[in-house]
Amino acid sequence: MTAPRADCTADGEGRIGFDVTLPGTAEGWDAALLLRLRESDPEETVRLPLVPLPGGSDGSGDPAGSACSGAPGATVLRATLSGTTRLAEGRWDVFLVLDGGTPQRLPAGCYDLRALVDQVPPADRTRLEVRVPYTTKYGNISVRTWLRGPHAEVGEVWPADGGMTLHGRLYGAELTSGARLEARPRGAVGRLVTAPVDRQGTADFTARLAYGELLREPGAGDEWELWLRPGADAGPVRVARILDDIIDKHEVIRYPARPVPVPESGEGGETAGGGTVRARPYYTGTNDLSVRLERTAPKAP
Repeated sequence: MTAPRADCTADGEGRIGFDVTLPGTAEGWDAALLLRLRESDPEETVRLPLVPLPGGSDGSGDPAGSACSGAPGATVLRATLSGTTRLAEGRWDVFLVLDGGTPQRLPAGCYDLRALVDQVPPADRTRLEVRVPYTTKYGNISVRTWLRGPHAEVGEVWPADGGMTLHGRLYGAELTSGARLEARPRGAVGRLVTAPVDRQGTADFTARLAYGELLREPGAGDEWELWLRPGADAGPVRVARILDDIIDKHEVIRYPARPVPVPESGEGGETAGGGTVRARPYYTGTNDLSVRLERTAPKAP
């Protein structure tokens, strides 16, 4: 007997189709998917009705939008999450509800996420709502969502020569004179290091952050968040990378650590006491870009 599973197809407009394969016939069943926001209090949920696929109960007559073909002797029902349904930012676990019974976690099947790779939203989009279905470590299906506006999307990151060069694109606002990149030490309110922004039009930008400047803030800590201030009078925007199909970039994308020119010694990342400092750009668990200072103790004599 075929165990229930969900195949997913996502598009660049926020829509996700769930094709749920059930064993045997599902005629007359009251079936639905329940999306539940993890760690929400009060609990946030969205209910999506499951309906038979047009053109064939096993999905063979409706290939459009289906990630996988149906299994022989099984029934395939479809639920669609529309792009207009508002979902808070976070992780939404997907449950199967049959005939009013207890919601059960739903195992993941196949995915078609090609439309999410290297997305380029319209330039006039003021708010981005990104949804990416994925498989949890237990094999179940969940949906990671981001709700950002304005948003500064990371393009290329080049760590070299005692610093990092960042290319990106701004959505939901325009770059004006006075635009700058800001590095803020995590947990240290009021402190920051700034770098000028080279504007390419009103959306694309390039900025270079010198790692040595981070050491000029004693006691600021070793974790630095990166923000883009679009203009002198504009509010800061967190720099992140969310417009693709990789939900946990900190596990996939790893940038090299580079020596930090230390003011006391002048070069090589070596402090006056013999220890070293290296800097590494990295993505947080929410795919926001940050920089970590990695320090090593001096060698024993």
